[in-house]
Amino acid sequence: MEAEPIKKLLEEVHSGAMSVDEALVKLRRLPYSDIGFAKIDTHRSLRKGFPEVIFCKGKTIDHIIQIVQEMHSSGLRIIATKASPQVHQAIKQILPEAVYYEEARITAIVPEVPRSSRTVLVITGGTADIPVAEEAAVTAELMGSRVERLYDVGIAGFHRLLSNVERLFSANVLVVVAGMEGALPTAVGGLVERPVIAVPTSVGYGASFNGLAALLAMLNCCAPGVAVVNIDNGFGAGYLANVINLMSEEKR
Repeated sequence: MEAEPIKKLLEEVHSGAMSVDEALVKLRRLPYSDIGFAKIDTHRSLRKGFPEVIFCKGKTIDHIIQIVQEMHSSGLRIIATKASPQVHQAIKQILPEAVYYEEARITAIVPEVPRSSRTVLVITGGTADIPVAEEAAVTAELMGSRVERLYDVGIAGFHRLLSNVERLFSANVLVVVAGMEGALPTAVGGLVERPVIAVPTSVGYGASFNGLAALLAMLNCCAPGVAVVNIDNGFGAGYLANVINLMSEEKR
C-alpha cells in the first residue's frame, strides 16, 4: 500500500477540500501492493468487506511466504486455502500464531470476530466429501458466520437426511457438498425455503469424471433456489454463504 496517495487524501479531507465519503470512494481505487511476482489487492476489504485470500495450490512455498509477509505487514487478516502441512509449517515459522485447520487445509491468522446469530448449515452426502465441506465451514466461520455441520446424509440413505429435517429448516443458508451423481442439493433444495449453495466434489468412480458428473447434475437441478460453485470449491461456497448470511443479519 503506497503511503503518498493516502497522505494526500487525508490532507484534502482535513482541509475540507474533500468529504470523507469522497475519500472512501477514492480509497477503493488506490494501487495494490506490487511485490514483483504478485500484485496483492490490499484494498479488497474496502470494496468487498474482507481481504484477499491466498490460494496456495500451484504456488511455491517461498512465494506464499512473501505474500503472507506483505499482507501481514499491511495489517490484513490471513487466510490461506489448499495449504499443505508443509505450507503451514513454513508460515508458522514466521507467524507463530498461525492456526492450521487440517481437514479444511486452511491456515489462518484471523482476529476473533463476532458470530452472526443466524446459522450456515454445511451438509455432506458422504464422509469422503468432508474435506471440501470443512473448507466451506471454516471459511464461513473465519468470516463471522455461526456454522453447524450435518455430515454423511446422502440420498443412498435418504432417511438420514429426513431425520434431521428440523435442522434444515432452522438454517439461514445451506451449503450442500456431494460427489458421485450429485443429487443431494436437489433433494435439500426441494425441502427448504432458504438459499442452497451446491458444491460438487471430485469424489466418485470412473464415470463421475472427477466431479464433472456431479457438477452437471447440480447445474441441471430442478429445485429452485439452488446455486452451484465449481468442483471442490469449498472456499467459494463458504464465502458466498457468509455474504448471504450477514446480509440477512443486517436487515433484521
